[in-house]
Amino acid sequence: MSNSNTAAQRFEPRADALHGRVIAITGAGDGIGRALALKAAALGARLVLIGRTVSKLEHVHRRIAELNLPEASIAPLDLERAVARDYDGLADAVQQRYGRLDGLVHNAGILGMLAPIEHYDVPTWCRVLHVNLTAAFALTQVLLPSLRASADGSIIFTSSGAGRVAKAYWGAYAVSKFGIEALSQTLADELQAGGTIRVNALNPGPVRTRLRAQAYPAEDASALARPEDVLRPYLWLLSADSRGVTGQSLNCQAR
Repeated sequence: MSNSNTAAQRFEPRADALHGRVIAITGAGDGIGRALALKAAALGARLVLIGRTVSKLEHVHRRIAELNLPEASIAPLDLERAVARDYDGLADAVQQRYGRLDGLVHNAGILGMLAPIEHYDVPTWCRVLHVNLTAAFALTQVLLPSLRASADGSIIFTSSGAGRVAKAYWGAYAVSKFGIEALSQTLADELQAGGTIRVNALNPGPVRTRLRAQAYPAEDASALARPEDVLRPYLWLLSADSRGVTGQSLNCQAR
């Protein structure tokens, strides 16, 4: 295990580890995104909750308020259907309200279908690549000015084991996650000279989420890690403790 992997998986955040940091999370209404939003808020972060389903975002927002944590913002965005003005509007709202962005976590994603390439449905392929990869690129691009305004910015792309070792039948999902790894490394290399924004990819591993259940419907979900169990590497990469760590592909769970 690399030194960064070890540090990430063993990270024990201080109570104020994210105090005052402005962090945007996609897919914040469910699964890992929801768990991360609640934990990051508990550590002092001001959150921008990005997702497709407003009712889920409102539930997270309400829970943060009930716990008397720093106020969060809701930013509805359907990554499948959003157009340029939607991305620009979100970026403008973030800049106007906060003046900067200290963290961006790409967590949203869809599975598509498990099928051989020979029979893979072309519209589904295009949809998965768009939601999982192209939308992440577009959102990162419009939010880069706000990230540059931070003295310590962090971008996290959520990857997958299927995006590091190719497996039969994983089709568009695997290809999209291989693309995420490349996007993360490319952007990290481009931003390294400036030194204020670090970019990394995280593989959560097997986690008890809706997407995992779609991929493995017969699996015993109780044997899997909960979303709350894999947050340490995300929190480490969002905190000042990981300054200088960029261009890496890390794992949330020990293999």
